[in-house]
Amino acid sequence: MLASYLPLVVLMALVAFSAVAMVALSHLFSARRPTPLKDVPYESGMPPLGSARERFDVKFYLVAVLFIVFDIEVVFMMPWGVAFRQLDILGLGILGGLIEMALFVAVLVVGYVYLWKRGALDWT
Repeated sequence: MLASYLPLVVLMALVAFSAVAMVALSHLFSARRPTPLKDVPYESGMPPLGSARERFDVKFYLVAVLFIVFDIEVVFMMPWGVAFRQLDILGLGILGGLIEMALFVAVLVVGYVYLWKRGALDWT
């Protein structure tokens, strides 16, 4: 039984060894000549404005959470779409799968409307 896992263990060992070797070799053989211009953070060609430690508005985080919610929605919808024809929920056949997804989307719409009414999407 353990012999069947041997190729996997060897592959993982090779991956770990090559990752460590690449980082070590690049550190050993790289030419490092620091200058003040090279140490400045790169901001898409623009000079940096202000400090990197300033506070962000909470709305940035709300939009990030909203993005994550809808990203997770897609993650749950993909397997549902792949297995749609095989769904048989409560003995209703395909209709049961549609009802299940309608409830899922309804919960997401309620959350979206809540954020919309709370003003999380208003940029003033």
